[in-house]
Amino acid sequence: MSKRKQGSDGDADYDNSDEEVDYHAIKRMLIQLFGADAEGLHTGRLADLILSAADSGVGTTIKTDGEDSDPCAFLTVLSCNAHRDHPAMKAVMEYVLSKTSADLAFHSTLSSLLAPKTQDPNQAQAHVGLILCERLINMPVQIVPPMYRMLVDEIQDAAADGDPYIFTHYLFISRVYRLTPEEEEAMVAAQRNSKRYKSAGSSELGRSRDGVYGFHPEDEEVMKFSSHVLTYAYTNALPRDAEGIGLDVGGRAMLVPADRFEPLVRAIGEVFSAPNSA
Repeated sequence: MSKRKQGSDGDADYDNSDEEVDYHAIKRMLIQLFGADAEGLHTGRLADLILSAADSGVGTTIKTDGEDSDPCAFLTVLSCNAHRDHPAMKAVMEYVLSKTSADLAFHSTLSSLLAPKTQDPNQAQAHVGLILCERLINMPVQIVPPMYRMLVDEIQDAAADGDPYIFTHYLFISRVYRLTPEEEEAMVAAQRNSKRYKSAGSSELGRSRDGVYGFHPEDEEVMKFSSHVLTYAYTNALPRDAEGIGLDVGGRAMLVPADRFEPLVRAIGEVFSAPNSA
């Protein structure tokens, strides 16, 4: 398998995927990423597609216990054009389009971008890259900036090799949870009583304007650079019981024009990089 780069950050090893070791872990993280709607999205075949991209040097996994261990996180980008007819890509795109139907502007834009391309070489062609990023819940956000910096380099190298990685837009899929006003009050009270927030001051108390919170803190930066953002409910989500046990979880789609991608990566690095990291 192609190994274009290796790096490290603290106790985490950043490397291209090892197909034999990584398939099941990546599939599990994809199920986590797509939540209650994962079953119909061919996550096994999508994991295969991610590992295939790694063969061309695009995509990174993070491992904390050697290269033969399961990855704790992954980041990749897949060409929606090149894999248009792949069952997993087709299922994911149909799913995202069905969700964006709740936002007519987003739906119209994405439908146009994903439409079959003309054969006219003089006509500008849209090309969407699907960004998939997930990690285990105990992995800190500080692992994310190095992965995105490496992804920028990987995309450039792959495009230089003639692979289909010259994008006009990037489509990010992420996940969120919703809190009731009562749950938000309990969260803020817990923050006020924590040592971290007592030392940081009340300005650190985080509260969403709409009760929606991202599992991935870097989504806050992605949204700032997005032309369209949509938070949506899972189709197959089970209703919460009367006691409200369990989180009310949903998905989020974000569309970023390609000329904003590298500034976004720099912003993620500025906000979330570990102290003393490059």
